[in-house]
Amino acid sequence: MSEPFLPFVRPFISPDTRQGVDEVLASGWITTGPHVAALESELSDYLKGRPVLAYSHATGVMEETLRALGIGPGDEVILPDMTFAAGVNVVLRVGATPVVVDVDLHTRNLDAARVEAVMTGRTRAVMPVHMAGLPVDLDPLYALCEQHGVRVVEDAAHAIGTRYKGRLIGSFGDVACFSFHANKNLTTIEGAAVSSADATLMENLRLRRFHGQEKLDDASYYIILSANKYNLSDVAARIGRDQLAVLEERNAHRRRLARLYLGALEGLEHVLLPARGDAGHAWHMFAVCIDFEHFGTDRKALRAAMAERGIGTGMHYPPIHRLSVCQSLGLREEAFPNAGRIGRETLTLPLFAEMKETDVERVAKALREVLNG
Repeated sequence: MSEPFLPFVRPFISPDTRQGVDEVLASGWITTGPHVAALESELSDYLKGRPVLAYSHATGVMEETLRALGIGPGDEVILPDMTFAAGVNVVLRVGATPVVVDVDLHTRNLDAARVEAVMTGRTRAVMPVHMAGLPVDLDPLYALCEQHGVRVVEDAAHAIGTRYKGRLIGSFGDVACFSFHANKNLTTIEGAAVSSADATLMENLRLRRFHGQEKLDDASYYIILSANKYNLSDVAARIGRDQLAVLEERNAHRRRLARLYLGALEGLEHVLLPARGDAGHAWHMFAVCIDFEHFGTDRKALRAAMAERGIGTGMHYPPIHRLSVCQSLGLREEAFPNAGRIGRETLTLPLFAEMKETDVERVAKALREVLNG
């Protein structure tokens, strides 16, 4: 009997969570309410007391953060070439200019030296991405940005539970934006959160998530600013509360699985493994880089061969400079040798909290067979 298909990601919703969602649905209050407030409070406690706001998705909270910081036409925002398209889209949507920099080949993250090389008098913010849950080296980056009066908006979409030098991402620094999409380490199905100690910024973001509306005691309201709608539902928040309660346990299991992958694939020539990081790595994803030309194949054929063996794979990500939406920016391929190679060669292997150690062995064995075949 063949083994069941193993997807590259599978969200887990426990029976207790399903029961909790049923209770929310039966309560008659399913949109933003007490569970959203509780999730924000619990996330704040988790992040060592930092104020937290819940949003309906990370793209929205990143865009509104840039707007709340007053970033717009004429301003520049520096971000890495290796990230999801949402990062560059939000910069374009506020009318600012994305300044895209290459990343380190092994960590897939940007660094302070690359950022400093492209800073100008128009630079207003830097958006570092903690790629796959591996923290960016933040100390030199923050020192540089403080020196130039530049804000740091951390794209922590992959980094809930990530630690930098023992401190949780989002518990320190300027601003951190988390994603709780279905494939993340903590999911609310769709959802996000932002953390910052900047009270003025957080008040602005509170208004921006629901039409700029301020309610009065008599249930009337007035609109302080023109804003969109990004509020999270209580149904989603109820799921997130249960997910947060087991986040540390599940992230620890992800780290065990990642260590098994690194050991099982070590020594495989022409395959570049991701940087190991330390105990702070949240391991949202496990992506390898494969020299497809050396193996006489391409990514499409390799993914099909893995699927024939009952294993799903992903591709994270095409580099920013190759996206059609960025063609007008004049980004040259030769300026991004590392991100270009990662984009050509990356293959994302299965990694999720409910995987077993034998699943890792199965994937590693199949990948070796496909490549050697």
